[in-house]
Formats: sequence, structure tokens, C-alpha cells
Amino acid sequence: MTRATVLAVCLIALFAIAGCRSPSPTYYVMHGDAQRADPPVPATMTVVVSPVTVPDVVDRPQIVTRTADNRIELNEYERWAEPLKTDIARVIAADLAQRLTTARVSLYDLGAGAPPEWRVRVDIMSIDSVPGDAVTIDAQWAVRPPASGTTVVGKTVAREPVDGKDYGALVAAHERALGVISTDIAAAIRAGQAH
Repeated sequence: MTRATVLAVCLIALFAIAGCRSPSPTYYVMHGDAQRADPPVPATMTVVVSPVTVPDVVDRPQIVTRTADNRIELNEYERWAEPLKTDIARVIAADLAQRLTTARVSLYDLGAGAPPEWRVRVDIMSIDSVPGDAVTIDAQWAVRPPASGTTVVGKTVAREPVDGKDYGALVAAHERALGVISTDIAAAIRAGQAH
């Protein structure tokens, strides 16, 4: 083989390898809804958001979307930047802090010496994400007041339109749906404080 032939084969192989390179994934993280402000509650209150549960079908790094009635798609190139259940818990905690106007909202137990705590548990029953259409999140939640108060149990089904065809718009719809769930939880805490 001549030197030119070897060089040509190497260049073809190099271009073939470069052409086979797959695109880099895009990572998404949700943010709390800072658009709403509700009446304040006493600053001595502490709210702890327990770990959130999500269905196994969406408990993965890929953003899961519904493409037909009984068909889903796991997009390898559109991914959550952190575990979905962690992201949801963080967003709900941020939303509750904003809605209850208290800095004492945490994802972790604050330990001895902290003010009495309200405990929030959220179980996501389903997340239905349809690009270009809507996001529906079905959540069951429980709010337990400090000491021996009665636990309030609720259910919220939040459906938010997707304002665009891209995944950024889909993630924004997830954020708004979680905001609806957080509003219901905040209302239950506020009502429990009134008693």
C-alpha cells in the first residue's frame, strides 16, 4: 500500500468515527413558582417536606413522555439533571416557602431545638407528559401538624398546558403543575393553623 492510500484510509476512518458521534444530552432542572404570594403565616412555624415518591416508570434520568395511549418514550438526549423525586421535593419545598412566606421550610429534619414542625408527605401517583400538549401530575399528599394534631390528607390532579413544542416548555409545565399541588398543601397548612 502506498503512503497516500494509507493516509486516505485513515482520513476516511477518522471522518466515519466523527460522523457516528451521538449528540450530547440536554439536562433540565425545575425551579419553584415565584409568581404567587399568599398571606403570611407566623415565622415560628417549621415545615419539613419528606422524601417524595414517584412511579418507577418515571423514576429515571430520561424525561419520559407519552406518545400514544399506552406508549411512552424515554428520551436519551433530554434528561433530568438530578433524580426526579429529589427535584420534585425541592420544588415543593421552595414553593411552600414562597406561599407560606417562611424561611423555615426544609427537606430535612432540623433536629432538637427547632420549632414544632409540620410534616408534608407527597406521593406522586402519575406524571403524564405530552410534548406540545399538557403535563398532568396526580399527587396524594398528607400534612401532619406539630404535636398531636389531626393529619390532613388531600389529592391534587394538576393539568398544565405545554406552551411550546420543546422540552424546555414541557419542564416549565411540570413546574406549574407542582405549583398547583404546593398551593393546595399550603392552604391545608394555613387552615390547620387556624384551628
